[in-house]
This record gives sequence, C-alpha cells and structure tokens, in this order.
Amino acid sequence: MSSDANPAIEVTDLACSYDEKLVLDGVSFRVRPAEIFFVIGGSGCGKTTLLRNMIGLNTPVRGEVRFNGRSFTSADSKSRREMLRTFGMLFQSGALWTSLTLGENIALPLEEYTSLPADEIRSIAAFKLAQVGLEGYEEHYPSELSGGMRKRAGLARALALDPGIVFFDEPSASLDPVTARNLDRLIVQVRDTFGTTIVVVSHDVDSIFGIADRIVMLDRDKRGIIAEGKPSEVARNSDNPRVVEFLTRRGIGAE
Repeated sequence: MSSDANPAIEVTDLACSYDEKLVLDGVSFRVRPAEIFFVIGGSGCGKTTLLRNMIGLNTPVRGEVRFNGRSFTSADSKSRREMLRTFGMLFQSGALWTSLTLGENIALPLEEYTSLPADEIRSIAAFKLAQVGLEGYEEHYPSELSGGMRKRAGLARALALDPGIVFFDEPSASLDPVTARNLDRLIVQVRDTFGTTIVVVSHDVDSIFGIADRIVMLDRDKRGIIAEGKPSEVARNSDNPRVVEFLTRRGIGAE
C-alpha cells in the first residue's frame, strides 16, 4: 500500500454546512491508494455531510478536496466532469431507478460518460452484475430484489466505469447481520481485485473492525475529527470517552 506521500484523496481544512448551520470545521485527512477507509461517528456528527461535500453534491464553506493530486473543489466544470468519471458512489438506499431494469440502471453511467455502442453497454452491464453475484438479473426490476440484492446492484452500477475510488454511504443500513457481512466481503473483494480505493461512511462497529484499514471519527460538538488510525489501535489507546464508548459497543475486533 502506498504511503501518505501520494494519497488517493486529500481533504484539507474542510468546513461544511447543512441548512446554513456549520456542521464541520477544519477537517483534514488523507486516504491512501487501495485503502478501505471509514468515516465514523454518532448521529448528527456530519458523516454524510462530509461525504456529500467530497463528491460535489454540496459546496464546502472552506477548504479543498483533491483526488490523486488534482483539486476537485476548484476544478472547472469540464475537469470536474472528467474527475467524476473516476469514482463511483453507492448511496444508502442503493438509489436505483425503480422504473428501469437492473441492466438499464447500470447502463446509465455508461451512456452518460462514454460513446460505446448499445450492445457493448449491455454486455458490460451484464458483466458488472455478475461481478456482484447477480448474473442473469439484467431484466429484473429493483422491486423484485431483496434489500441486500439491491445494494449489490447499486454497487454494480457504481463500478460500471471501473472507477479508482468508490464511496459508500452506510452500506449495511437496513440489512440483517448476515447480509451486511456478505456485503463487507464484497467490498474487500472489489478492493483486492481491482486495487480500488474505498471510502465508507458507517456506524456499524462490526464492519469497522471487520474490514477498515483506517478510520476517522467525527464528533458533533467538536465539529471535526476526534480520532484517526487503525480501529483496534484507536479503541485501545484513545483516552476520549466518546471514542472508547463508540468503538467498544460490541467489543474490540481482531487486528
């Protein structure tokens, strides 16, 4: 794994607001290439707000986000569009279009960002579904799937353009423990197979200790980071009671 000298993502002095209220102030961290990096914390600490500011759905009050050394925050519209093609996003709900089949859902980013012919797009969509264990489901609609299958279909769409970075917003939300752990294994498989950099917003302690290489923990009162590092080391060594309480809710995981 590469060092912090050449980060895949660099967030510097980021300040973010929500409904005109300052939620985060002075947030800085780096994500290494091919790392599984978790943003954690309690409700209302700004996890999803941070994510939305990182991927351009919201505009930061201050600060900068860089992907592979290029500024995303200050990029012009053409450059930003080019950079958007290099990362994927799995939203908490899966965010699939219910009126479209899975094949059509996965085809959307390919149709928007490439000039590939229709038959090749269909072939890629089928391949991406197979990668997440949904081979042969191209003609199914989201309503015909379980919650875990919808998450996997959402991941297939996030991987459609072979992104170098994939963001996940609470991927285990609304899933039973077995399905959530299966999704964790799929996330690790994506990283190990493609060298993808993974950023996960989560409060799921089992996922945090199960697959995270490093974490940052946000705090609502501080409006910033109160812990950073490997989950097991943070849990053992932190003298912040909020950090310890959060990370030991289900016991400390293995190294």
